Amino acid sequence: MALLGAMIKTLMAALLALGALVLPAEAATFSMKRGLNLDQWTTWTGEEKWNDPNAILPYPEWRKFLKEDDLKALKDAGFDFLRMPVDPSPFLSDETLALRDDLYASVRDSARLINRAGLKVIVDLHLIPAGGSRKIGMSEVMDDPATFDAYVEVVRKMAHTLAAEDPSQVAFELMNEPIVDCDGNGTNLWPDRQKKLFAAARSSATRLTLILTGGCYSNAASLAKVDPKAIPDDNVIWTFHSYDPFLLTHQGATWAGDFIRYVTGLPYPLTAVPRARLDVALETIRDRIGAEAPWTRRSGMLAYLDEQVAGMDTPDKLIGQMDVPFKTVEDWATANGIKPENITLGEFGMIRQEYGNAYVMPAEYRAAYVKDMIARAETHGFSWSVWGYGGAFGIVDAFDGDKAEPNVMDAIRSLH
Repeated sequence: MALLGAMIKTLMAALLALGALVLPAEAATFSMKRGLNLDQWTTWTGEEKWNDPNAILPYPEWRKFLKEDDLKALKDAGFDFLRMPVDPSPFLSDETLALRDDLYASVRDSARLINRAGLKVIVDLHLIPAGGSRKIGMSEVMDDPATFDAYVEVVRKMAHTLAAEDPSQVAFELMNEPIVDCDGNGTNLWPDRQKKLFAAARSSATRLTLILTGGCYSNAASLAKVDPKAIPDDNVIWTFHSYDPFLLTHQGATWAGDFIRYVTGLPYPLTAVPRARLDVALETIRDRIGAEAPWTRRSGMLAYLDEQVAGMDTPDKLIGQMDVPFKTVEDWATANGIKPENITLGEFGMIRQEYGNAYVMPAEYRAAYVKDMIARAETHGFSWSVWGYGGAFGIVDAFDGDKAEPNVMDAIRSLH
């Protein structure tokens, strides 16, 4: 009997050890608090050059411009992690077949460079629309089953590439802002697709924290449609994005629809200036719509402008609008037993200057907005990462080697 008892104990210990290998962790192995999104492309190398290692490597492209000292400066400013967008389009292009292994290795080396600077990193697969010479983008991946399957394989291979990294230092985000389930008839295609992506990543990387999201640009309402219990793994962090109110955060952005391009000159908050001055800015926008917008759209745009302004023209209205995404996510998390530390506000920010547009958003408005959004995230116990390092929304760099005004970074430094 003693021998049988010992054998049973040995068997039980072996089963428990095996269970520890296959059962999900009780919490994410990756933790974070305050982050910054790095740039994606800067020079927009054409796809016809993706077979040239001098054009495509190192990857992502920020490696050609940022050095370890630049990354260390971000740590000194108070960030503890960086979200590193990686455009997966080159991994789906025939042009890179001979360089594919080098591309994956370069992404891994980029993550290690960030870690060496004392910062954690989220490797974020960041699809954007196809265009120009770029054949595969978000819509191709979402609309063509064969292309989606190829993307699943990219996720599997990227997870395999990162699998040996320290899971407390590297996390993996499977798709940025999926553009699916945005239509009015309530499609819910994203959960099943995300499950496929999750299964591919987890089969290759058993220890990495995986970052998951909702559909339709990762907005809060779409995250609330996801049943987290459908993914039986606790080593997950859920992300949502918020740029509310869009009217103020995307002023002049030509790529963000046919309305917002006519909107510049509005302060944050609207009550930051006397009403008479706000009225002048609004009249300028109305005149621009009247002169430049397609005539069939003008009346609708003018009505939309008035509706948007009326929804945020007092402090209480603005606060109410900006709080909605956070409350939506908090309610969803509470209902599903998800701790606040396993939720991240993956993107937020305010445009500085649209490419080719002379208008520059006053830096004090941008700093005020970023501070208000950070306060909301931290009040809810969520981590956050602001968009972004440089470019149109840049808080460190502007364009052509110029530096952005220091106001936003100063606001973040003041959080120490």
